[in-house]
Amino acid sequence: MNNQEHWNIEKYKEYLQGKGKKVLDGGRSKYGAVKTSVDGQTFDSKKEADYYCELKLRLQGGDIKGFCLQPIFILAPGLKYKADFIVFHNDGTAEIIDTKGFKTKEYIAKKKVFEDKYNLKIKEE
Repeated sequence: MNNQEHWNIEKYKEYLQGKGKKVLDGGRSKYGAVKTSVDGQTFDSKKEADYYCELKLRLQGGDIKGFCLQPIFILAPGLKYKADFIVFHNDGTAEIIDTKGFKTKEYIAKKKVFEDKYNLKIKEE
């Protein structure tokens, strides 16, 4: 079966307006994720927003020292990886977190480059 998609002019204009992100009916991405806002922050999925809420509770409870939203790492000139979170633990260690519902080929490739370059593992939630 051929998975190639054919677009007409209107569909191409929609694509350009959406900056390349396909959005289906109901505000879902092509992978089923629904953008969700919490505390004025917009997350790419409900799963990511829920993890943010969990981190806030862990921070309030003193379980972690802090966290950072969507840090960007340079993998090579013109190639970046944006994680969902960095979590700073009380013992001085840090964890790179990516909340994934679907692993694209692009993500898998960037993950491999990131882990090799920075000698760190990405924890997928």
